[in-house]
Amino acid sequence: MTRGPAPKDNAIRRNVHPGAQSLPATAQPGRELPKALGITTGGARRFWKTWSCAPQTAAWTETDWSELELTTKLVDGLFLGDLKLAGEIRQRVAKWGATVEDRARLRMTFDKTTEEGPAAPSAPAPEVDMDEELYKLLNGT
Repeated sequence: MTRGPAPKDNAIRRNVHPGAQSLPATAQPGRELPKALGITTGGARRFWKTWSCAPQTAAWTETDWSELELTTKLVDGLFLGDLKLAGEIRQRVAKWGATVEDRARLRMTFDKTTEEGPAAPSAPAPEVDMDEELYKLLNGT
C-alpha cells in the first residue's frame, strides 16, 4: 500500500531543465586534422577522428574546435610519454561530455534514431600497431 494520493493519469514531468541539450545521435562529418598541429602519434590521430565526428560537434563553434586542436596536441604529448598530461586531458574531454556521467551532468541527451537500419560502418582509421605504441609509452622510448 502506498501513501498519498494516486498520480493523475495524464501526469506530466515538469522538472525539465531549461538548459538541457538534445543532440542528434548520428555522427557528424567532422573536420580534417590540421597539418600545422604537427601530430606525430596514431593515438592522437584517433583522438581527433573520434572527437571531430562525435555527435556533440553538431553544436560546436570555432572556439570549441580550437579547444579540440589544443587537446589533440596534449594527447600527442601523452602518447609521446608525458603522462602528466592525462589529468588535463580528462578535464577537457569531460566538458564535451565524454562519458555517460559527464553527459548527465551537462544535461546532454542524444535523439533516438527511429527506424534506421544498422549504422553503416565508418571509414577505417589508419592502421596503427597499438601494442607498439603502448610499449613505447610504457618504456619511455
